[in-house]
Amino acid sequence: MSAISETSPPVLRRVAGLFIWRDPVMSISVVVVLILVVMALAAPWLGTVNPGQLAAGPRAALPSAAHWFGTDMLGRDVYSRVVYGARVSLVIGSAVAVISVVIGLVIGLVAGSVRWLDGVIMRIMDGLMSIPSILLAIALTALTRGSVQNVILAITIAELPRVARLVRGAVLTAREQTYVDAAITTGLPLTWIMIRHIMPNTLAPLMVQGTHIFAHAMLIEAGLSFIGAGTPPNIPSWGNIMAEGRALWQIKPYLVFFPAIFLSCAVLAVNMIGDGLRDRFDPRMRGT
Repeated sequence: MSAISETSPPVLRRVAGLFIWRDPVMSISVVVVLILVVMALAAPWLGTVNPGQLAAGPRAALPSAAHWFGTDMLGRDVYSRVVYGARVSLVIGSAVAVISVVIGLVIGLVAGSVRWLDGVIMRIMDGLMSIPSILLAIALTALTRGSVQNVILAITIAELPRVARLVRGAVLTAREQTYVDAAITTGLPLTWIMIRHIMPNTLAPLMVQGTHIFAHAMLIEAGLSFIGAGTPPNIPSWGNIMAEGRALWQIKPYLVFFPAIFLSCAVLAVNMIGDGLRDRFDPRMRGT
């Protein structure tokens, strides 16, 4: 045990160094996402104040030692609002990714395995895909009152068809394999074949698709909030912060710049992680 414990740190460092050397872009992206997650979780201890607290002092003040990112038109600290806004964007992005992947996996497995349901399910998915995601999300949020839960539901419904079609394609490919035919011949239940033999073939593309859904959901949420159809104005999200600062962006560009740069870094990092996972699972795509 002592020998293992003495040699483990160098081995771990060697593996970590090899991973960073082989894919530095993905490594940096993982670090950026981890920093954003830590920032969101530790927001109360990062020198922030109540993000909704109105101040009687100078409004739309420039960045200073007292207010690192300045203040908005209501005197609220922009730094605190940006830090707390990471919680909203990350929660919405992760929730949409997980829910859409899980539900899309079930729909895709059923559509690809049960032939008589395939046409019905896919026509419904095609109908949803014919509407742009942002327009479908706007229509769904307009039918409900603004809240984080309703925004998650609206974006999930808009992203669900793409996951279902991806899984269905993987299922149709796996269904033609010899081992699946052998399992059917032996009389195994369809549910067991789907879970044991077909579903593992869908996990790799699902992980890649999930990261892109994560990033896309954050962008859609920011767009919805920017036009007033997303989270309520009292919830500090990056989209709401940019929406509130657009009236003064020509003379006070920092009101839009800081939340925009955080959103851009988050979306870019998550997309780079997705590209790195794609290269891992499909080496033929490396470098394209």
